[in-house]
Amino acid sequence: MNSKDALPRYRHNGKQYRNTQPLKQSGFKETVKIFWDFFFNKPSNTQPAKPFSVSSLNREALIAAPDNSLWRLGHSTVLFKIAGDFYLTDPVFSKRASPFQWAGPKRFHPVPISIAELPPIKAVILSHDHYDHLDKAAVKALAPKTDWFITPNGVGDLLMKWGLPAAKIRQLDWWQETTVAGLTLAATPSQHFSGRGFGDANHRLWCSWVIKSAHFNVFFSGDSGYFDGFKAIGEQYGPFDITLMETGAYNERWPGVHMLPKHSLQAHIDVQGKWMLPIHNGTFDLAMHAWFDPFEQIKALAQQQQVPLCTPAIAERVAIMAPHPGQPWWRQWAEEPLPTATEPAQDS
Repeated sequence: MNSKDALPRYRHNGKQYRNTQPLKQSGFKETVKIFWDFFFNKPSNTQPAKPFSVSSLNREALIAAPDNSLWRLGHSTVLFKIAGDFYLTDPVFSKRASPFQWAGPKRFHPVPISIAELPPIKAVILSHDHYDHLDKAAVKALAPKTDWFITPNGVGDLLMKWGLPAAKIRQLDWWQETTVAGLTLAATPSQHFSGRGFGDANHRLWCSWVIKSAHFNVFFSGDSGYFDGFKAIGEQYGPFDITLMETGAYNERWPGVHMLPKHSLQAHIDVQGKWMLPIHNGTFDLAMHAWFDPFEQIKALAQQQQVPLCTPAIAERVAIMAPHPGQPWWRQWAEEPLPTATEPAQDS
């Protein structure tokens, strides 16, 4: 196992965090074109024609569920039950992933359980500060029923500005660990960026997470472009029983901050994952690809590489130590015939 002192770390210039490898910057014309295409030139299938239904969860069913279970609630929000306690990653419960609830990316589906209906939460685990991962209203509503908020460096300071007590917050740098109720949580690198408005670009760190119990080892990617940090994570903390790997909101023009599906699969292999569960998809319209494209591409790629893939429906229980493949649930909501070819399509 590598010494943590030898592992790659972010660079900080006294004000901003930076990735270990500089990101390729788009020129002015390319940036304008990206924004123009995103707001005025999107294909019609980047979101379902109408919201689709999902199964509902309730407190009694969760409390009665077996330990070592997880439920995907949408996008990158995952609920875990471990040793009788509940944990949440990147909880977003609002209608829109936006600073405003009257504009911005809107949910494709209802939230399967309300915050009020959730059982007490042992810890909320946050990867970074973007609106599709850090929902201010949800965090404030969760605070009274949550013991701990585990965050990358700087994100906890933001929570304190929102009124959360400092005594509930633990902030970690890359490669630092903390323990909650016997569960080891390690903040590991990702290649991304941060900021929620003008003037705070990269003022707060971003990360992925290792979630390790006495019985299993899980990797939660947060958001990331593909980079060599995944191999370092695998060498330090792998192998993983299951990876919750970003697979969505990608485009050939921004691979440095969001992985294409082929990169997501390679990241899973790099961290030494067994089962892969693709997240960051199926809830918000954040790119130019068809909303169902992440599922179709990663399914084809996983079959080619013989990687066990778990695609549970929203709110479907997954046994962490014995995942199931799941069904192509998204196909019943697609408004067009899906390709049958096994060769993954390229994002436009």
